[in-house]
Amino acid sequence: MVERRADDRIIHSRWFNLEKPVAVDVDQLKKDKFSSRLHLRVCLDGGYHVLDESTHYSSDLRPTAKQLWKPPIGILELGILNAVGLHPMKTRDGKGTSDTYCVAKYGHKWVRTRTIVDNLFPKYNEQYTWEVFDPATVLTVGVFDNSQLGDKGANGNKDLKIGKVRVRISTLETGRVYTHSYPLLVLHPTGVKKMGEVHLALRFSCTSFANMLYIYSRPLLPKMHYIRPFTVMQLDMLRHQAVNIVATRLGRAEPPLRKEVVEYMSDVDSHLWSMRRSKANFFRLMSVFTGLFAVGKWFGDICMWKNPVTTVLVHVLYLMLVSFPELILPTIFLYMFLIGVWNFRYRPRYPPHMNTKISQAEAVHPDELDEEFDTFPTSRNLVRMRYDRLRSVAGRIQTVVGDIATQGERVHSLLSWRDPRATAIFVTFCLVAALVLYVTPFQVIAALAGIFMMRHPRFRYRVPSVPVNFFRRLPARTDSML
Repeated sequence: MVERRADDRIIHSRWFNLEKPVAVDVDQLKKDKFSSRLHLRVCLDGGYHVLDESTHYSSDLRPTAKQLWKPPIGILELGILNAVGLHPMKTRDGKGTSDTYCVAKYGHKWVRTRTIVDNLFPKYNEQYTWEVFDPATVLTVGVFDNSQLGDKGANGNKDLKIGKVRVRISTLETGRVYTHSYPLLVLHPTGVKKMGEVHLALRFSCTSFANMLYIYSRPLLPKMHYIRPFTVMQLDMLRHQAVNIVATRLGRAEPPLRKEVVEYMSDVDSHLWSMRRSKANFFRLMSVFTGLFAVGKWFGDICMWKNPVTTVLVHVLYLMLVSFPELILPTIFLYMFLIGVWNFRYRPRYPPHMNTKISQAEAVHPDELDEEFDTFPTSRNLVRMRYDRLRSVAGRIQTVVGDIATQGERVHSLLSWRDPRATAIFVTFCLVAALVLYVTPFQVIAALAGIFMMRHPRFRYRVPSVPVNFFRRLPARTDSML
């Protein structure tokens, strides 16, 4: 019996017998014969969450052990209404057609609609619900062509992908019904193609608003990920195994989901090198610093006296801040509060969809697409070893650049109302901070901040702080990446 644990307590080692079945007689059953013993420390860790999808599009962040699960904070309702203008995926009786079905994934629950045969404008009209435990999760809906019907095409028996949509739960306003058509975009070796549109209805209902706000202060992953963290290699290996297990389990379901469907929904190749993704991450990073570059250009114009009135006002403001340094922080927080209130009018009305411009898929070079769709390890014999090594290293660099861009985009989302609850919390915090800092001497704030930063390790926690947890839950533009 293997011991189970949900925390970091020490597991005592045990002796395990190695037994080898030996046939005694052809007419008798095999019996176990003692061979040797091994001294092992083995346990089933339930305090971790094994990711079976990309960390940017995670739909579930709960630990494996059910006793550690918190109560749900809301209900997500999805209505898959219909699809329009689908691209023909096969030929039947001399005309192009498709046999399509939809797959939705959120958490442990995968759902599949019925297959609509021989229709480029299918109507599904099916509704599903999920319990939501964390708003910083993503619902994925994919549309596929059923290749199990009729004659085998050029792609064999594999179900063909038509496109998918990702919706981050935190971008949905509580109680509002979203009915919107999302474009189905797929990247092919010949370029990006719009395969049609899918019409979805979404509603996120909150059961406890206080619990949902409290979630924003909690660590994103279970506690064990911070106390005894996995290495990057272990995470990659576990994710690969988890995807295979999920694909095997869903392949036995009724109706079954094929492995290529599970891999496409789980983005198994998101970590591989792609020149297109690297360019997209680079331009995302540049857009993060656009505001900083604009401030630098504005300050250069101030120094050059291109607008004398503005330059004089800046000089007056600078002298005021130098004379009264205690006004610096409250002024900054009040300024961010006003920006957040101003941006409320321009908040997104619908969840974002796949964006070809952000993904750098509109004018991608054919050679770059050929490299992106190449298998790993490569199927080409030319300098195979060096090429694979370069792709492996470059894939990690690409991921790091994307992570940096994600952090910058989260800073931008503080005041953009993309996550209405997070922006409301931050705007309220800015207002309260401005009021507190206006009435509190600057020296007191500086002293308290210094003492807090240099506090004794006994007063520190091994899990991330509340501001870090809040920041990690902010949405980024990764949801719009192909």
